Amino acid sequence: MIHQYKLNGFNIVLDVYSGSVHSVDALAYDVIALFEQFSKEEIIDRLLETYKDDPTVDAQEIADCWDDVQELKEQGKLFTADKYENLAFDFKKRNTVIKALCLHIAHTCNLNCEYCFASQGKYHGERALMSLEVGKRAIDFLIENSGSRVNLEVDFFGGEPLMNFDVVKEIVAYARSIEKQHGKNFRFTLTTNGMLVDDDVIDFANRECHNVVLSLDGRKEVHDNLRKTVGGKGSYDVIVPKFQEFVKRREGRGYYVRGTFTHNNTDFTNDIFHMADLGFTELSMEPVVCAPDDPYALTYDDLPVLFEQYEILAKEMLKREKEGRPITFYHYMIDLTGGPCIYKRISGCGSGTEYMAVTPWGDLYPCHQFVGDDKYKLGDIWNGVSNREIQDEFKLCNVYARPACRDCWARLYCSGGCAANAYHATGSVNGVYEYGCELFRKRMECAIMMKVAQAEEN
Repeated sequence: MIHQYKLNGFNIVLDVYSGSVHSVDALAYDVIALFEQFSKEEIIDRLLETYKDDPTVDAQEIADCWDDVQELKEQGKLFTADKYENLAFDFKKRNTVIKALCLHIAHTCNLNCEYCFASQGKYHGERALMSLEVGKRAIDFLIENSGSRVNLEVDFFGGEPLMNFDVVKEIVAYARSIEKQHGKNFRFTLTTNGMLVDDDVIDFANRECHNVVLSLDGRKEVHDNLRKTVGGKGSYDVIVPKFQEFVKRREGRGYYVRGTFTHNNTDFTNDIFHMADLGFTELSMEPVVCAPDDPYALTYDDLPVLFEQYEILAKEMLKREKEGRPITFYHYMIDLTGGPCIYKRISGCGSGTEYMAVTPWGDLYPCHQFVGDDKYKLGDIWNGVSNREIQDEFKLCNVYARPACRDCWARLYCSGGCAANAYHATGSVNGVYEYGCELFRKRMECAIMMKVAQAEEN
């Protein structure tokens, strides 16, 4: 499978199954587009007509270009066959170990964000805080089910985790006290809205957390429109100075300032650039996922604007990199040479198998976006996974299990997309959230273009 597109002055050809990316001239671009449909002689005749006004292109030039394309095909760099499809289900049937838990340390929140998928932190249930007993058992459960894996990840999530900060600290202390005897290394992540950030939080997170995720939607008027306190006030003025101090004191440790864009701010690059101007360089901006009748829901009419925004972002990032003031955008971080491995490309995030969410009372779900849906309760941290039928559904949930992905050039980059988004859009974890697919493909085109531009610059 081949995907061709033009962006920012580059003619880009992606060979899907080898992962090869080619930046070519216009003639090669056109030869590749015709290569599998027509013979060499037919291609020469067609392109002689196309380039009749270009004195630099003659029959020999086209023939030489065709020979170059044929050589790349023989080298396995163009028009390669799909060698993974028959392996896909065997990959997912392998024994898996749990490597990460998302601890719902607090099913409550001090903000009242209108678009919150977690129903303002309650997950459509009662407000609750995780006890230290549950937290310690979750750590033990992870160790017991991690096999020989050394690096284990624990995300402190909510609601707002800092509303149960003392228990967060005690859970981390417990994990640190036993990790060496079990041959494990814990990496913690904290996601926060920032309202309760203080010196104690900053010092703790900078000492113990491998990463922190700081929620900010960008410009003050955009952020305050949907991210309000329970009393109805915007939270921008409270959190921005705290986040700036937080990041300053992290001194290069991992973090992301993460926002959500909606129909209200389809010009979301202005929010990203605003965050960069505030001093934040590690950025993420996610499209809202909500009911289509919500007033802030993204529409198909928004897509051309959003596509343009992603292009603006990519070009500006290249410009800032040349100027010595680079920023990182989460969705443009791709590795064209080293990974991820084909297993991850086929199987995706590992929700329900390698990754699970733990509620305040110890129930297990495939990920945080399934919490509260009793159908998807997997079991609990004391007795393990008991709902094998649902877990098997996730074991077989991969890019080749989704018929809608069959002809998509980007499927080995997205691994079939988010199972939760697919479920909420179609009623099946093996469906696809088509709107998200549109945005993902555009992001990948921009990310690959950036890699091409950087390679040519170097």
